[in-house]
This record gives sequence, C-alpha cells and structure tokens, in this order.
Amino acid sequence: MTIFIFFNIQGNGILQHSNSKKIESKDYIEDYFADALNHLYTFEKDLQVISCSVNRERTLLAASLVQAAKDGRRNELQPGSKCLTLLVEIHPVNNVKVLKAVDSCIWVQFLYPHVESHPLPENHLLLISEEKYIEQFHVQVIQEDGNKVVIKNSGHLPRERVAEDFVWAQWDMSEQRLYYIDLKKSRSILKCIQFYSNEHFTVMFEAPLDISLSDSGFKLVNFGCDDLRDQEKLSKHLTLYVFTNRTGSLCVCYCPNIDSWERITYSVFYFHKGHSKTFTVALGSVDSRVTKGITFLNLDYYVAVYLPGHFFHLLNIQHPDLICHSLFLTGNNEVIDMLPHRPFQSLSGSLVLDGGSGKLYRVLLNQSYLLEFLRDTRLDCERMALLHCVLSCGRDPQRLEAKIIQWISENISACHSFDLIQEFLIASSYWSIYPETSNMDKLLPYSSLLTWNTEIPGITLVTEEIPLPLMKVHSFKGYWEKLNSNLEYAKYSKPHLHYNNGVVRREWHSLISEEKTGKRSSLVYVRNILDNAIKVISNLQAKTLEPRLTPLLQEEDNHQRLLMGLMVSELKDHLLRHLQGVEKKKIEQMVLDYISKLVGFAFSSLPPPPAPTHLPPNRRASAAEFAVFHIMTRILEATRSLFLPLPPGFHTLHTILGVHCLPLHNLLHYIDNGVLLLTETAVTRLMKDLDNTEKNEKLKFSIIVRLPPPRSSVMDKSSFSLEFLPLNYFIEILTDVESSNPALYAFEGHDNVDAKFVEEAALKHTTMLLGS
Repeated sequence: MTIFIFFNIQGNGILQHSNSKKIESKDYIEDYFADALNHLYTFEKDLQVISCSVNRERTLLAASLVQAAKDGRRNELQPGSKCLTLLVEIHPVNNVKVLKAVDSCIWVQFLYPHVESHPLPENHLLLISEEKYIEQFHVQVIQEDGNKVVIKNSGHLPRERVAEDFVWAQWDMSEQRLYYIDLKKSRSILKCIQFYSNEHFTVMFEAPLDISLSDSGFKLVNFGCDDLRDQEKLSKHLTLYVFTNRTGSLCVCYCPNIDSWERITYSVFYFHKGHSKTFTVALGSVDSRVTKGITFLNLDYYVAVYLPGHFFHLLNIQHPDLICHSLFLTGNNEVIDMLPHRPFQSLSGSLVLDGGSGKLYRVLLNQSYLLEFLRDTRLDCERMALLHCVLSCGRDPQRLEAKIIQWISENISACHSFDLIQEFLIASSYWSIYPETSNMDKLLPYSSLLTWNTEIPGITLVTEEIPLPLMKVHSFKGYWEKLNSNLEYAKYSKPHLHYNNGVVRREWHSLISEEKTGKRSSLVYVRNILDNAIKVISNLQAKTLEPRLTPLLQEEDNHQRLLMGLMVSELKDHLLRHLQGVEKKKIEQMVLDYISKLVGFAFSSLPPPPAPTHLPPNRRASAAEFAVFHIMTRILEATRSLFLPLPPGFHTLHTILGVHCLPLHNLLHYIDNGVLLLTETAVTRLMKDLDNTEKNEKLKFSIIVRLPPPRSSVMDKSSFSLEFLPLNYFIEILTDVESSNPALYAFEGHDNVDAKFVEEAALKHTTMLLGS
C-alpha cells in the first residue's frame, strides 16, 4: 500500500524550499486536497504500484500494478508475470475495469483540463506503454442514486493513438503538454502535443535535436516516481528535460551518459533564441565512488544545473548570450557545500523530488542569500550574474533595490570588467517594467555590456546555431503566441529592435546648437518636449522620493529637461511601433516609470545625511559630503557615456559640493573639463553664499570668467548703449543676474566693489565674446 504525507519545510542557501511533501510505503493510496488527507482507495492484496493517477473530480482512479515477490522486494518483470492497468470507480468505491493486462509496463495519467470547477461529463486518460506507444481513453461518467459516480458504457471505452515509436517522453502536468522524441532515420525529432478541455489534442511543433538517443533505451519523465535508490545506475543514464515559462521560452536540457568523472558535459538548446550552448566542466580529482547524477531545475527565468557536491550553474534563459549573466559556482565554494548532496528529480514547474528522502519541494531562488552572496563575492562575473538574478526575483523590489544601492555606494569602484552603476541603472529599469508585458526583452536593453571576453573559471562553452522549431498550427494563444513571437524574432534576427539613445543624442545636440546660435525649432515642439519632462518629474515625485530632495527637481535646468523629454518621446514611439495590442495609455505609463527609474537613481543613491540643498560658506566639507560628491561624480560618468538624463538639480548640487570639497585648482580643472557645470542656480547661490574675502573673490572671479558667452539676442535686452564693449557686456551679465535674483545685491550702495575685479572680468568676457 502507498500513502502520501504532506508537510512544510524551509531551506537555506541559494535554493529555498517550500510546500514540501514526503512519500512513504503504506497500505493504501491517499491524496491531499485543501490541507487535508482524503482516503481514496485500499488495495486488498500486496501489490506493487508502477503508476497511478486520479481524475480531477476524484471519482476515478487509474492504477498500473505488478505482483510483488514473496519477500516484498521489487520484482522485475519475468515471463508470465502480468502488468494490470485498472480503472476504479471510487466515489464511492464500486466497479473495477481492467484496461490492460500485458507483459510490459504501463504508466497512466489523467488529463487535467483548464476549465471551470463544474464536473466534466467525460474524462481523458493517457496510457503510456513500454512498447513505445501512447493511447488516450475517453471515459464518460454519469451520476446514479444521488452522488454516486459510475462509468458509462464501461464495456467499450473509446480510445485513440496519440504517439508511437518514441524513445523518450515527458509530461507537463501544469500546462497539459506531452513532449516526446521519435527517431526518423536515426535523427532525433522533438514533438509537443497540447491537450485541451475537450477531447481534442494538437501537435504544436517539431524540432530536430542534435543528440544521440538510438542506444539509450526507453525513458519517461514526470509519469511517476522512478526507483531512485539505485543512484549508480541512474547517474550513468542520459538526462533530458524540456522547460518552458510564461515568457515563451523553450529550453531542452541534455546531459549524455556519464562515462568519465574527470569532466562532465551538458547542453542547453535555447530554441526560443535559435542557438545551443554546450558546457564542459572539469571536475578534477573525483572519488570513483561518487555516483550521483546531474539535475536540471526549472526556476522561472533561470535553469539550474546541479551536480551534488561539485558545481552549481544558474543559467539565464531569457538572456543567455553573455556567459557573465549566468552564475557558475564550483570547487570548494561554500554555496556548493550548503546544497543537498543528493540528486533531485525535476517535475512540472519548479517542483522537485528528493529521491533520497522521498520529499517533494517547490524550489525558489533565495533572494536574501543571493543578496548576501553579492556583497561577499570578489569575482566580477559573479557580481554581474548575481545582480541580475537578485533583481529578477521581483519580491519587495523597493527594499531590495535600497540594499543594492547601499552596497554600490560602498563598493563603487569594486568592479573592473564593467561599470557597476551603469549595469544597475539598465538592469533595475528593465526589471521595473518587464513583467508588465511580453516582448520587453526584445525592445529594451537588459545590460550595459554588449560583449564579455573574460573566461569564467572552471567552465568552457561552445555556442552553435540550431534549426528553429517548425510550428504546426497557425493560430496561437497564451504561451504559444509568445513562443511564436520569439521564434519570429530569432528567425529574422532583429537586434535593432533594442532601444538606444542614438536618435535622442542627435536631436538633443541639434536643439542645444540652435540655442547657442539664437535659432530655435518650433515652439510647440519644444514645449511638448518640456511637458514630457514635467510628467517624468511629477511621476518621480509621486514615488518614494525623499522630501528633502524635492526642491532640486524643481530647478529650471532646461538642458536636462530637454534630454528627459526627448527620451520620453523616442521611447514611447519605439514601444508603440513594436508592442501590438497594448493600450497607448499603458505604454505611456510604462515609459514614465522606466525613465523615472533611470532619473531617480541619481538621488536615491545618495547617502541620507548630506545631500544638502544649502551649504554654509567658509566651512570645510565633511567626510559624508566628500562621499556624496564622489558618488555623484561616478554617476555623472556613468550616465554621460549612456547619454541618460539626470534630475534637473543634479548639476547644481554637484557643483556646490565641488566648491566645498575641492581645492581651487582641482575645482577649476573639473569645470574646464565639463565634470562640473556652472548652472545659473549654482552660480547665483555661490555669489550669494560666499562673502568677499580675498580667497572667495578669487573663486568668484574664476567662476565668472568661465561663464559661457551669452546668445547674440541677449544684447537686445539692455537699455544701455555704451561704446566700451567690455563694460557694456559685463553690465548685461550683471543686469540679467540681478533681475533673476534681487537678493544677490543686498549690498547695493556700499563702497566695497573691487574696480580691478570688475575690469578684469569685463575684459575677459569681451575676449570670449569676440572669439579672440
């Protein structure tokens, strides 16, 4: 007899377990529903159950049985022994019908169609034979005497062949799909059948597989629990799984028969991308008694490849092109030591069976441990992979990102192979809107890197193009629509669909050039762009931005506002062109959220204490202010190379901090090289806050002489008409500044004006104006 006992367990380390169940040998079959144990059926004799399945309404039980030897041990099929496949009425226990009585093993599986909760008049049962064929039985039921459920016309149950001449098959319970491989002229062909709520089923695709299965025998996956006690036998057999997820991915994971423990080779066929990767891991000196098999786990956006005690490979299946986006751990890594030293059998979705203990787990990535590992690791490739993996988990993103930002601010120069700020900017913005709609992986950049040429210690790989699956239907819904979209993208190779700021860069430079020459594009066009920027700022303020930083967002930094507004316009047009069937309002909001995430990082990454909006004069900067200045400088470098917008008040705050943190010669060097920008607000604040000591006058003079020349239209604003150009020009500057901020000239009427200073400043500006 057999019992199913269910309980919960929590795991530690990189994998987290939940909803665990344990399977033991007892005298009856029970099933678990709604947190309770329900007794379904009892076998009167001592029988060995090969396979069993209950229908959705729990009114029918199918079981495939073999008589056991007298000593109770499992009895291999002998000539004359019988495998009985039974169909039992269990609501209540009533008739038993023999479906098969053969000398080969039969596995059974009821279909669980995706329909409403009302009972179905017809059930569908798959029989999988060791003779390499699959049949579907159609079982109609009727109610008698109240709630009694019996089989209608049990003497004749309609049936049909679903597949034959296959060497491998896998059942996907959650999606009601059957994958199988048949051999055509010694070539392996992967096929998939989708079952529907009615009795119909459809072959969805065929895909050639470049693997050898001719001498591998017969193998089933997820049609019941294999006898996992003979680990040495299992470890030498090939391992093959098909994994999918809701984004339309289709992966085949394959490890051939293991004939050497010095190295291990496994392949992943990324059919949704049109290529495969074959990995080889050198295991080094391995004890010959080690006989554990490899395990593949489906973890949503990732597939884990796991050899107990030796290595753990977390493969990014959404973005597999660069090996640095996948995490590989081997050797004496403490993560390997924390993982169970026994193999798992991967079931549907993220369910796995621990064959050693008989426990069933739902496996998730442990976000907290991944974050801790990110803090501790020293390899750039591991930092890159862990950063993306943590962000993809998607649980409590605000708290998670706050911790990552804190780590980045403390380790801002830790990575040498890539810019940590750039990578976080791109990755966090991507994951902030990726789950909202499909195809975002094709339309938005995922990483700041385009190539990765550094080897990953302990592993080598070979990438090859593979034939795409041939879809056998022409109308798609749900997963199949997304898979078909991925295949079309891979077929026509459309890397140009990824958004980039090239158009924004050209248009922004054009607008700035027009501004300098006194020309201007259509006022309506510019106003629309600036209105886009206002929407981003409003969206950002509605988020969790700290109130102390709000005034900085209100600054009139038109250059940054133009850049922000242009990016809104271009990204919205880009998504509208390629996201079919998505509402315009939803796309507009996604664009605002995406750009708000990019812009908001510049302030959210600043440590809490400083980030001042006002710095008193004549005071040496604190260590915290030095730290903020350093972080802001690195943020500026990162965003400039990507041509990303910054908050309007960023340059003002950066310049004011620079004045207090840097010696004069360093400060002027930063200004001359464009690191610090002399915004109108920054200059006005400095002129107001700094007194007229000799040191500060020298600083003010150095800043004034570096102000950009005015536009030619400025000269028309003044009512003065002096023939001495230097003084005329300088009066214009002072008049403009005074009109914009009268508080600057509270000292008006006093005789403390340095005439020499005014003369030198005026001459310097005239020289710049005349271009000599």
